[in-house]
Amino acid sequence: MAKAPPSISLLLLLSAAIFLALPAVISAIGVNYGTLGNLPPPTEVANFLKTQTSIDSVKIFNVDPNILRAFAGTGISVVVTVPNGDIPALANGRQARRWVSANILPFHPQTKIKYISVGNEILLTGDNNMISNLLPAMRNLNKALVRAGVRDVKVTTAHSLNIIAYDLNGAPSSGRFRPGWDKGVLAPILAYHRRTKSPFMINPYPYFGFDPKNVNFAIFRSPYKAVRDPFTHKIYTNMYDALMDSTYSAMKALGYGDVNIVVGETGWPSACDAPWCSLENAAWFNKNIIKRSQRQGTPLMPNRRFETYIFGLFNEEGKPGPTAERNWGLFHSDFSPVYDVGLLRNGQGGGGRPAPALPAPSTAGGKWCVAKWGASDAQLQGNIDWVCSQGGVDCKPIQAGGSCFNPNSMRTHASFVMNAYFQRNGRTDGSCNFSGTGVVVGNNPSNGACRY
Repeated sequence: MAKAPPSISLLLLLSAAIFLALPAVISAIGVNYGTLGNLPPPTEVANFLKTQTSIDSVKIFNVDPNILRAFAGTGISVVVTVPNGDIPALANGRQARRWVSANILPFHPQTKIKYISVGNEILLTGDNNMISNLLPAMRNLNKALVRAGVRDVKVTTAHSLNIIAYDLNGAPSSGRFRPGWDKGVLAPILAYHRRTKSPFMINPYPYFGFDPKNVNFAIFRSPYKAVRDPFTHKIYTNMYDALMDSTYSAMKALGYGDVNIVVGETGWPSACDAPWCSLENAAWFNKNIIKRSQRQGTPLMPNRRFETYIFGLFNEEGKPGPTAERNWGLFHSDFSPVYDVGLLRNGQGGGGRPAPALPAPSTAGGKWCVAKWGASDAQLQGNIDWVCSQGGVDCKPIQAGGSCFNPNSMRTHASFVMNAYFQRNGRTDGSCNFSGTGVVVGNNPSNGACRY
């Protein structure tokens, strides 16, 4: 990657001036509303969002009837999510009609349900049963909605960017979907979206895959090392635009560049076990995400507005895993802002507070779990599938572009998720067994940005 040419400095000054001129209150932005922790009841959340913020839509990870009832009459749009495990059953048309009758019709239109996301990041799970039934479930839910006379609720599914095959720090115009998923899975899904006028939903997270030596490129801050696409000659001043254009290029290569894109999740944690997480960095990242959702496209999509859902609404203290998992929120559980991004109607916020001192990476008591030498790829893939679907572990770091994607081998990917499960479950020898394919070691296997 080359350094930004002198002309970029002028562009940065102009963009900074535009950014400073943004109104104190932003309109038309969504958030992901997770519920893992001691959080206020949904009625209070709905009232807070309606009366004190400019947030106009929320995305939830279930079809919680208490949340759906709480948002009735607020005017705030809601995206609901079909649990991953329900997908195979919804490939049956009768089951899909029953699901719509139970989870949509009692609440809509009093609650403005906008989208149904069929599962979340299904291709990342590697579960062939869910993947093969994903599009049939989407089609059946759409048919069930139409049959019930509901035509203003669209059906989609959220994808992680492990669907992209090439190095996400390379040329965005050469972005392509992974072979096997491109024509076999994603092209039919995109054809469905075009036919039903529903959006292709993606979760572009620069946090999962940035270069630690070029953090500013990931958080929209200068100085940074820019990326120049050698094919289009477009210059990328941030990683988010590169991720978006990589996705667009992959869609266009299959003939679906006209399908609308919705950003289902993106964000930056305000604390983690590394120096690049801070209140300042999280605020700067999300302010720029909001700006892009309002009126700024990308180098390859300059005139497109992206409906965007920031992750997330609250710091979820009940989440397992690394420190970052509990620090993605815009607000604390008492509704005080973690930092200010201009979403409060009264203009007050916590952006002036200094970033807290970050804890040193944990040594986990000198015990880690890794894959045994001699374990077969089939066994290790089975471990990955189980941990990522049922073990309560965040597997985004091993996706394409993630901090632990390289070296791209079955053994290293399996070791990372097996260790994450081991740490989450008390570091007992039994939690590293994995049918005899795991072994406890005393040497930290962390490598560069990949922290075990």
